[in-house]
Amino acid sequence: MIEVLVVDDDLRVARVNAAYVGKVPGFHAAGRAHSAAETLAALEAPPRPDLVLMDHYLPDGTGLEIVREMRRRGHQTDVIMVTAARDVETVQAAMRQGALQYLVKPFAFAGLRAKLEAYAELRRTLDGGGEAEQAEVDRIFGALSAAAEPQLPKGHSPATAELVRRSLMSADGPLSAQEIAERTGVSRQTAQRYLKLLERTGRATLSLRYGDAGRPEHRYVWATRA
Repeated sequence: MIEVLVVDDDLRVARVNAAYVGKVPGFHAAGRAHSAAETLAALEAPPRPDLVLMDHYLPDGTGLEIVREMRRRGHQTDVIMVTAARDVETVQAAMRQGALQYLVKPFAFAGLRAKLEAYAELRRTLDGGGEAEQAEVDRIFGALSAAAEPQLPKGHSPATAELVRRSLMSADGPLSAQEIAERTGVSRQTAQRYLKLLERTGRATLSLRYGDAGRPEHRYVWATRA
């Protein structure tokens, strides 16, 4: 069982994220912390967590400051940043300080589940120990990214999926399949197929808008904007 410390200044969000952790097989929410001081205290108290879901904006410091202090104290606990901080400087700093993943708030359960499952795969890959040939090294470094996205169903193109995903993520509000088609250059039917896939996997949220004729129009918004 992988023990997880959930860090968030918002008590409700921390509670929700801990519940999400508990829904992923092999993971257990060992505790919750709402400040830098609470986080560092939790890291010292047994049982020590294997993984920290780290918020960045805390009342007495930042998540990255906590990571630096963790390393200074000799804690090798793994960290996944879970934060609303979207600026490239913070993302880059998180990478340089050893955060394994970066999940932008708000997000659907599927988003966190993908990160946790990727982390579990990395742990399984590393458990063997010993020396690693190049193929094994590639697998270790690719474990997180490879498992972060679900495998596309047969007949779906990764390039088209990325086009649709980026169009939806950059939108200011919900978009229809026709609007996605106009932005990406694919057909409306193709856009609808990929939007349905994103909705099924929890990465997009579906809403209905009724026009003058009374027929509903399906509109989609990226889950992190929902």
